[in-house]
Amino acid sequence: METRYLKTLTAVVDCGSFSKAAEVLHITQSAVSQRIKFLEEHFGQQLLDRNGPKLTLTATGRTVLLKAREILDMEQELLNALQDSEERKHLALCCTPTFGMAFLPQVLNDFIRCHADMNDLKFIFMQPLQALQGLRNGEYQLAVVEHPPEYDFKGLRRYALPDDEMLFVISPLHNIVPLEGNLVTDLQMLFPQRLFARRDGCSSKEVLRQNLKAVGADFDSFSGLVISDDLRLTIQSVLVGTGVAYLSRDLVADYLQSGQMIALKVQGF
Repeated sequence: METRYLKTLTAVVDCGSFSKAAEVLHITQSAVSQRIKFLEEHFGQQLLDRNGPKLTLTATGRTVLLKAREILDMEQELLNALQDSEERKHLALCCTPTFGMAFLPQVLNDFIRCHADMNDLKFIFMQPLQALQGLRNGEYQLAVVEHPPEYDFKGLRRYALPDDEMLFVISPLHNIVPLEGNLVTDLQMLFPQRLFARRDGCSSKEVLRQNLKAVGADFDSFSGLVISDDLRLTIQSVLVGTGVAYLSRDLVADYLQSGQMIALKVQGF
């Protein structure tokens, strides 16, 4: 027996009439009557008493309804189990905040447009070493990181992305005028500024630390140091003239193009 007949019986009882059950089931009232008639003929007994002002179950009808609900519940449990067991297409990607802010929205949009059946997506921002560890642990399938040459990629497949450029950026509100080609030959021109930097473990901070050390300077050479893991805060602080930051060109490309920021290249950086 098809369960649609049992569903029709439960709908009639729950709704109290054939017409309302037909609306719920999106079928005609005639179809509801035919299904109930089929059940009564199948069991050989009347299931509904139609003589009163409203439909009521007969003794046999109450027994059939009880078992019908049990059967329908088991059917739903089976469907849920089968649905849960279906292989879900998933992707877990980890990337650095710089890549995430500069490229991830467009990458995600293009990916979803080409993979509409992908129903389980996870995108997490992490620092490079944490991202690589998550990749090795199987937590992520793909990681996009900026990194210094000494990072160990043993056991991992690597694909190079187009080169980016790290540079100092500052608001035009300051009186620092870059020379031809946006080249600042004297790093000391920036030392009176407050420096916005990332926390330890971020590749850009490590590169900046090494470059400063190479010219006999460090973070204390600046008038102040603000450590922030929020790139949006850093960018907004630079825009309003609060300080200088060492950031990816791709990350601030729009601000550079609009003139809201000035790119300052330093020899040796």
